[in-house]
Amino acid sequence: MSINFLHAADFHLDSPFAGLPEEQAVFRRRESRELLDRLADYVNSNDIQLVLLAGDLFDGAAAYRETVERLPGVLGGMRSRVFIAPGNHDPYTLRSPYATMDWPENVHIFRTRQIERVVLPELSCAVYGAAFTDASQEPGLLAGFSAPDDGLTHLMVLHGDLDAPSSRYGPVLREQIAASNLDYLALGHVHSFGGVQRAGRTVYAYAGCPEGRGFDETGDKGFLRGTIDRNEVDITYVPFAARRYWSLRADVTGRTPEEVLLAAMPETAASDLCRVTFVGETDEGGVNIKLLQERFAEKFYALSLRDETHIRQDIWARADEDSLRGLFLRELREKYDAAGDEERKKLELAARFGLAALDHRDI
Repeated sequence: MSINFLHAADFHLDSPFAGLPEEQAVFRRRESRELLDRLADYVNSNDIQLVLLAGDLFDGAAAYRETVERLPGVLGGMRSRVFIAPGNHDPYTLRSPYATMDWPENVHIFRTRQIERVVLPELSCAVYGAAFTDASQEPGLLAGFSAPDDGLTHLMVLHGDLDAPSSRYGPVLREQIAASNLDYLALGHVHSFGGVQRAGRTVYAYAGCPEGRGFDETGDKGFLRGTIDRNEVDITYVPFAARRYWSLRADVTGRTPEEVLLAAMPETAASDLCRVTFVGETDEGGVNIKLLQERFAEKFYALSLRDETHIRQDIWARADEDSLRGLFLRELREKYDAAGDEERKKLELAARFGLAALDHRDI
């Protein structure tokens, strides 16, 4: 019997979005909740029969009232069975939202560290899972598990850290996956989709997070849609984020910062969050980050600019001049040649400010 399922993880609802202004952070938290509404529409429009949520649905134990009021209704509106395996950010405790909220009948939450089996006769399958009950979990939850040969399709949803035997976050080893006799293992914890893998006869994957929260979570984010038909597992990655984070490097050597910023700007800049780091060589004026920020901010949903450029070598060549400028550069260059990378950045900045002062320029 063919089973259509959806595998998602690491929503981190109610994340602070600390890198954004407070008004945008509030809006981004609202968008994160709305993502679940969109997900429910997707589930119902695509005949999804199982939804596997592999932990860290919440960012922490304390959930906002809006989330508490909204989430059960959204999951209850999915015309599918929903299985949740709490992770290290949202462990199952007596004070967690998992214990204090009223959940609809189609939602099953795994509540202990022991792997639990739920048989779904109508789908000829069994769904397994376990929960973090603390912020850490040692040893891994999969250790010693093997599904029986009983003619059912076997799926598991689990939060854990793959191939990290000393991890505090539910280490999962490939040899354990290979020995599990599962058809599919839906993992959570890693925030990027790492491809569909196989150990023994078991197919497994991390779905990544469905929405980035910072510049360490760049590019497309989404979930996995799968079909299991007997022993055949077919998985498709579905990008789903409302906004993407971009971390871009822009080389200004021989070009103006304005030119390279326009060239680097993605087509979706108005709805995305971008960090642009300027690299390469500049004249002694460097890159005017403040001016560029003011000029281009309206073209991006959020824009962060960084200057990691270096002064052109020919500027140091003027240290040979018999002038106050030359004397200034000679003294600074001597320190520059003896300095490490971090100190050199400070000395280049000092050179820029010093030369601007000598020429009566703004910088």
